[in-house]
Amino acid sequence: MNITAVMVKELREKTGVGMMDCKKALSDADGDMDKAVTNLREQGLAKAAKRAGRVAKEGNISSYIHPGDKLGVLVEVNCETDFVARTDDFKGLCKDIAMQIAAAAPLVVDREDLSQEQIEAEREIFRTQALNDGKPEKIVDKIVDGKIDKYYSEVVLLEQAFIKDTDKTVKDILTDAIAKLGENMSIKRFVRFRLGE
Repeated sequence: MNITAVMVKELREKTGVGMMDCKKALSDADGDMDKAVTNLREQGLAKAAKRAGRVAKEGNISSYIHPGDKLGVLVEVNCETDFVARTDDFKGLCKDIAMQIAAAAPLVVDREDLSQEQIEAEREIFRTQALNDGKPEKIVDKIVDGKIDKYYSEVVLLEQAFIKDTDKTVKDILTDAIAKLGENMSIKRFVRFRLGE
């Protein structure tokens, strides 16, 4: 099939991938736009996995102040180069993450940032609740494990449902950005301020 410049341009606009990669993806997909998008996403995710080990020392400190000036967030998001840090896509990602932190109030970036004491305290609370509800001892551990997973999805930033697309987690959004922008990225730290707290 003949791959036209219009098709390549359309695929580039949909994916943000370079022209030559778009042309190759369209050729490999025999001009099927949806198949080409899928192939590029799969390649991007594979590349993102390879980039995970690379050092991300550049980036931005982004802020978000909620209307009313009673809630604010500062977040550090790192990437590999200053070039990517200055792109609109990266700045938009940083702003989205800051808004996520404002809206969903995570406690930590990653589950490894939670202390073992915090997790054990939560496990004990969930275990006591299950036993008080009359659950049989043999299934209590399964119930506790399920509640701990739910706890992670509430307090760990990377595991939270993304506020703009609840079918994805914040980690999914970060992985998509890594695939699109071609650099390793990480959320280093954040602080959330609420007036009076």
